[in-house]
Amino acid sequence: MTLAARKMQPLIVRSITDQLYGVLREQILSGALPAGQPVRQDTLAAEFNISKIPLRETLARLEQDGLVKAQPKRGYTVCELTSREAEDVFKLRLRLEPSAAAEAALLATAADQKTAQKALKELETAAKQHRTDLSNFNRVFHLSLVRPGAGRLTLHVIETLSVIAERYVRFHLHPLGRDTRANTEHREILAAWLERDALTVETLLVEHLQDTLEDLRSELDIKQPVKATLQPEA
Repeated sequence: MTLAARKMQPLIVRSITDQLYGVLREQILSGALPAGQPVRQDTLAAEFNISKIPLRETLARLEQDGLVKAQPKRGYTVCELTSREAEDVFKLRLRLEPSAAAEAALLATAADQKTAQKALKELETAAKQHRTDLSNFNRVFHLSLVRPGAGRLTLHVIETLSVIAERYVRFHLHPLGRDTRANTEHREILAAWLERDALTVETLLVEHLQDTLEDLRSELDIKQPVKATLQPEA
């Protein structure tokens, strides 16, 4: 094996890991891998014809996202949707995201504004097409509103919270008409953001996130974790 070939090996492994991460992440978000179900590494390794090394890396990454959890002597299982986690995630988002978006509105460049406009357009298109990965477009739009003004650590925390929240967002958007309501609110937030109206941005974003949390409170069992078998948004 040449030195050049030896140097390329880590890149190939990372590529496999990235692809596997995308597949398993979507299966968890869609409910194809239901909450509470064990992640059978032998089965997955055979199905994708890969070694367990990239699979373990992928599962570790999914654990960081809050989508799977490792249990001693039992391997990984898909995390449950719980009211406690929803409260935790959205309360943290409420503390950080509205103020970060308000500051970003004041600092955004013309390029940043175009990025946010494009993100909303793609989100609305995904909603019209009833895309099963609609929550991913929702996450991208929300991050486009905070990225121009957030510091590195703040952005990292908000991105992490957004990833964890994505499964709850998909669960929230499932009832008919919720994506329409969300898009109306998104347009109002973006309009204020483009006008650099920081106060209105912060107020609207607080209301938007609070509405989502209130809906989740009414849908998630307060005492028992919910085993979600999600269907595509109708």
